[in-house]
Amino acid sequence: MSDRISAGELVAALLESAGVDTAFGVISIHNMPMLDAIGQRNRIRFVPARGEAGAVNMADANARVSGGLGVAFTSTGTGAGNACGALVEAQTAGTPLLHLTGQIETKYLDQERGYIHEARDQLTMLRGASKAAYRVRSVSDLPGTLREAVRVAQSPPAGPVSVEIPVDIQESSLDRPASLAPLAPARPEPDGAALDLLADALAGSRRPMLWLGGGARGASAEARALAGLGFGVVTSIHGRGAIPEGDPMSLGAYNFQPAVEAFYANCDAMLVVGSRLRSNETLNYKLALPRPLYRIDADPRADGRSFANDIFVCGDAAMSLAGLAQRLDGRTEIDPGFATDLAAARESAQSALRGTLGPYTRLMDDLQAAVPDDVVWVRDITLSNSTWGNRAPRLSGPRDGVHAVGGGIGQALPMAVGAALAANGRKTVALAGDGGLALSLGEISTLVQERADVALIVMNDGGYGVIRNIQDRKFDGRRLYADIALPDLGALARGLGLPFRRVSDTGGMRPALDWAISADGPAMLEIDMSAVGPFAVPFAGPPARPKD
Repeated sequence: MSDRISAGELVAALLESAGVDTAFGVISIHNMPMLDAIGQRNRIRFVPARGEAGAVNMADANARVSGGLGVAFTSTGTGAGNACGALVEAQTAGTPLLHLTGQIETKYLDQERGYIHEARDQLTMLRGASKAAYRVRSVSDLPGTLREAVRVAQSPPAGPVSVEIPVDIQESSLDRPASLAPLAPARPEPDGAALDLLADALAGSRRPMLWLGGGARGASAEARALAGLGFGVVTSIHGRGAIPEGDPMSLGAYNFQPAVEAFYANCDAMLVVGSRLRSNETLNYKLALPRPLYRIDADPRADGRSFANDIFVCGDAAMSLAGLAQRLDGRTEIDPGFATDLAAARESAQSALRGTLGPYTRLMDDLQAAVPDDVVWVRDITLSNSTWGNRAPRLSGPRDGVHAVGGGIGQALPMAVGAALAANGRKTVALAGDGGLALSLGEISTLVQERADVALIVMNDGGYGVIRNIQDRKFDGRRLYADIALPDLGALARGLGLPFRRVSDTGGMRPALDWAISADGPAMLEIDMSAVGPFAVPFAGPPARPKD
């Protein structure tokens, strides 16, 4: 082995040391040395997306499902700019992701001379979209900068980290480092005295609730231990599956419905773990949560944010919950009627949801019956997801659900590709609206090229259905700019060799779902919503209490 290594090969070798087996991106003259090395070494699968936003969405979902580090490559300038929306989504979701972007030659940097792919103050742009952003300023800085970027991306609260590497540095060589082993992420250890205080406060609770957010997805076993001690569990949408949603002590993600809020009124404590208690899940921060309210979070800034809390413990979710469960073992005395009341609240919330769906109750039920227990469920922001997709299909594990946490449309298709490539043989089912699909149509080619095992369900109502409903409710029915043209999806699928079916009545839903889910590789199923009919109750945005 040579004592020298090219910078491009060092990038590839470092990613391999970090456990990366799949990366996504768009090849460019300003990242080619790195991608050439990945191809030469042939130890990482590189997926050529059709756009930088799609590449980052793929890497994001891949990390969420695998539990590892997502990796995306883009060019500099407009290429890096195209990635920023998807980086914001990864930041919102707390996804550990490494975004490697090229940069123009160092001798022309920051001179605004119109060099090809140049962007003024690109690093500031990336810092705004990412958890952190770094520039490699010399080839000798490369190993340390990359190792630190990986550490920061994976340290709770996790997030995407961008690294600019000028192309002349990528083309350089350096002495082979003694080690490329990843640096250990910084996991904040909870203070023992704070856990003692929290355990003492909870020991007397007879009807305690546990709210688990996305920051608790790595603490599934520890959360189940508290459920075993009698805690009821509710999750944010991003925290779904932190305990199996079929568990009798789980409310799933039915977290703000009237029946659930009434149930909260008879609870005597709530512990929120790894959740920002976001506006769309708390009636714009006016949901009546049980009191006293306690919080555990890796981010010290979460103390008192959005909702006042009585005790705050700063620490890693798994470590904190393990310490709490140990301290509470044998000390809880749960109300015998608590589990029964919890089950009744969930049943009431589910029944209320079903009453709003009209013919789509059939789709929801048929889908639940058709999918395997270990399905990976990927969703876009669309009418069907906002009504039933975010809550109704049961998830069994914390890595089984992927959705656009930040509320942007157009991400389900690329996320499904990334999720499927991390699913280890499990089926991925993706729910997208026609409006969202229009933003990422090019990634259908990626889906087919990579033979990602995805059943793609497209809910087609000829435009932005949620926007129309909001316009009906708030703008006297003036439906402006919500109708969009989409190509004939059947013709598009045939042109790409993608198996396709269209459903226009409720009776055809189950056979079509069985066909799509049993397909060996990708398949597309279009639901013609104009033919199937309207929802029983129009959905016009997340419920919210009136402003003060």
